[in-house]
Amino acid sequence: MAKKRRVIITGGAGFIGSHLCDFFLSKGWDVVCMDNLLTGSPDNVSHLLSERDFTFLDMDVSGFIHLAGPVDAILHFASPASPIDYLEHPIQTLKVGSLGTHKALGLAREKKAAFLLASTSEVYGDPLVHPQREDYWGNVNPIGPRGVYDEAKRFAEALTMAYCRSHRLDTKIVRIFNTYGPRMRIQDGRAIPSFLSQAIQGKPLTVFGDGSQTRSFCYVSDLVGGIYRLLNSSHHFPVNLGNPREMTILEMAREILKVTRSRSRIVYRPLPEDDPKVRQPCIDLAQRLLRWKPKITLAQGLRSTARDFRNRLKGPK
Repeated sequence: MAKKRRVIITGGAGFIGSHLCDFFLSKGWDVVCMDNLLTGSPDNVSHLLSERDFTFLDMDVSGFIHLAGPVDAILHFASPASPIDYLEHPIQTLKVGSLGTHKALGLAREKKAAFLLASTSEVYGDPLVHPQREDYWGNVNPIGPRGVYDEAKRFAEALTMAYCRSHRLDTKIVRIFNTYGPRMRIQDGRAIPSFLSQAIQGKPLTVFGDGSQTRSFCYVSDLVGGIYRLLNSSHHFPVNLGNPREMTILEMAREILKVTRSRSRIVYRPLPEDDPKVRQPCIDLAQRLLRWKPKITLAQGLRSTARDFRNRLKGPK
């Protein structure tokens, strides 16, 4: 029999991390989920606790981490990822991006495991190049309130490449653009969970600024599939994964009103500091290298996500 492969997913009880746990279990891997539950939730992995090949470790990866036995891959997804979280936990965000990445890379080196870093489109900051390609270095305010997340991820990328070059570690870097789907936190603060929870509960939808700022939204199952392909590739430099369909925040609010059949009205609030005006991935590299592109339509993804939110909010069916 072939040896069972083993993966560590840091931040595995988070939104994307928990979907990765599901995916790797479905592929026959032994999955170790590490999470200190600062922003993750045990509810996201509670359905996995009885699985023989799943282990949950309550662990802060910014401290010392160790695991007995062989490991084939480490996916480093531990970090607050929503502005509402990293503005509340700025020091922890910087620590997990620096110390946490260092500890996870050290473990990967010890185990001779592949290492995949979850980076972000936020490394591009408020971009002056559109759409964003991997060779664009970004326009980030390092001392602004969002800088704690942006610079933590930029440092994590630099550290990952240093381990690749200095220690010949097999590393990958995925730059994740806006992703949505079931298990997003209802109080996440980002556009889709905010709009869905407001629409389902009949509350006004809060749009910041005039709603003309753009984002590109990728359904979580598409993202996870791309991450798996990247892990199995030989490419060590950053790769954008996201849906290149760009839309304004106001358009998204209207889409959610349509999907939920809500009669909520739209209200406007001041735009937060350093909020990016545009966000759209160029995915040419992912298409060429990984033969990957998103498949789930916005309507399909929003319907699935709305069902999940209704179940958790116990709103009208």
